[in-house]
Amino acid sequence: MASVKIVRVADSKGLDDFIQFHYDLYRGNPYDVPNLRSDEVNTLSKDRNAAFEFCEADYFLAYKDGRVAGRVAAIINRRANERWGRKCVRFGWIDFVDDREVSAALLRAVEQWGRERGMEEIVGPLGFTDMDPEGMLTMGFDQLGTQATIYNYPYYPEHMEAMGGWVKDNDYVEFKMFVPDSIPEKYAKIAAMVEKRYNLHVKKLTRREVTKGGYGRRIFEVINETFKDLYGYSELTPRQIDQYVAMYLPMADLSLITLVEDWNADRKLVGVGITIPSLSRAFQKCRDGRLLPFGWWHVLRALKMHKTEGVDLLLMGVLPEYRMKGANALMFADLIPRYQKYGFKWGESQVEMETNENVQSQWQYLEKVNHKRRRCYRKEL
Repeated sequence: MASVKIVRVADSKGLDDFIQFHYDLYRGNPYDVPNLRSDEVNTLSKDRNAAFEFCEADYFLAYKDGRVAGRVAAIINRRANERWGRKCVRFGWIDFVDDREVSAALLRAVEQWGRERGMEEIVGPLGFTDMDPEGMLTMGFDQLGTQATIYNYPYYPEHMEAMGGWVKDNDYVEFKMFVPDSIPEKYAKIAAMVEKRYNLHVKKLTRREVTKGGYGRRIFEVINETFKDLYGYSELTPRQIDQYVAMYLPMADLSLITLVEDWNADRKLVGVGITIPSLSRAFQKCRDGRLLPFGWWHVLRALKMHKTEGVDLLLMGVLPEYRMKGANALMFADLIPRYQKYGFKWGESQVEMETNENVQSQWQYLEKVNHKRRRCYRKEL
């Protein structure tokens, strides 16, 4: 049996091989949604990703029979470790052929890397922050992925379970919601009530407000406050916020972004709903994650012409003190008619902690199905 050779990525050629492996492994898969190559380069490059202000990382490739057979990232998020009182190394961007020698060698490389830096446990799949894809798919292998989540073959969790020593650290669920023919009566009634009783109101953005009015930064400040107590979260820095504003908002259809303001508190921003047309099919048509020569057209058709059946509920958040006031109903009452107008048939919730009943309860008035589950694993070092 040929042995597995683990090689640390040390240059741009190695990083290109690291990124390319996913495209090769999943070529032709009807459910995987490959990331754009440019986004992968920006995220994984230490001179481009603001997360490296508080993160350390290295990337490893596994070779067998002279060919790349797997990849993995080893990450230490010092801010998250301090926030949660842990000494953990994360593994992310993990892909491998169906060979247990390969998967075991990759994870051993991350374990050793973490031990050398004083870490006491290994967890993953996780990225640098919560803004990166996280969790290994354990259910829903026959469901179309999204740009914000990980797709993996069914043998991945089988490898994890067979290795021994790995336990569940956190499970996520995802929901597919079907766009109703009309606004559910409960949403409409609650929305009208909260406007009158609490003076909360929907805010729709103009392009100038995003670029010049400071709303981009305010949006992610709300996200910081909303997500701060969620599993593994580390607060976004000002530089990270600037990066995400530049990433998410310039090409966004602003009619699909709904904010909620408290007019009793000087129009304080209290709720954020960033939704985008599903880019899953469009990204599948970008060969090896490239927009050229024709990928850009498919992305443009989805983003601007809404030539897609789904909508991704990318970032939904309400400040803790406003959750019981029905602020989320205002967002849905505003967004559902827009989904109907554009002909969207379904929406994807993205990942939610299985224990987060507050988030899951906001879908209660919609027809929905829990169509995916995923897991983060942990092992003591």
